[in-house]
Amino acid sequence: MFRKNTQPMPTSIAPAERVTSVLGPGINWRGNLRGSGGVRIEGAYEGEIAIRGMVVVGETGRVSCETLRANTVIVAGAVRGNIIAEKLEIRSTGRVWGDVTVIAFATEEGAFLRGQVRMEEKVELELENPEEEIQPVETDPNAGEGA
Repeated sequence: MFRKNTQPMPTSIAPAERVTSVLGPGINWRGNLRGSGGVRIEGAYEGEIAIRGMVVVGETGRVSCETLRANTVIVAGAVRGNIIAEKLEIRSTGRVWGDVTVIAFATEEGAFLRGQVRMEEKVELELENPEEEIQPVETDPNAGEGA
């Protein structure tokens, strides 16, 4: 009467929907954050963020970047920069200064956004950059010698 489904499960890589790394309060970080997983920022972060997964900016979190790219972004702290995401949620304590491009957008009463909201059917996150080939440099053994 009941048959077991023997078809293999799809092996697509789904973005992480949980936090796996935390930048704690009192930590100031400057650099580029790339990869996959879930990140919670409770300290101060300056630099680019491109995450396949979730980025949570906690109430004490402060992010300053040109563009924050992630599948899901939740802002309860402050973000100064543009956001490109599939889903964006700005909590009541959240503050965003920048333009956002999203598929789904939600805010709580009291949330702040100074910028434009652009909703699309599909968002190109450009999370994976092809590795650049390193070309060997040919040196001229006679370079620097007079003629």
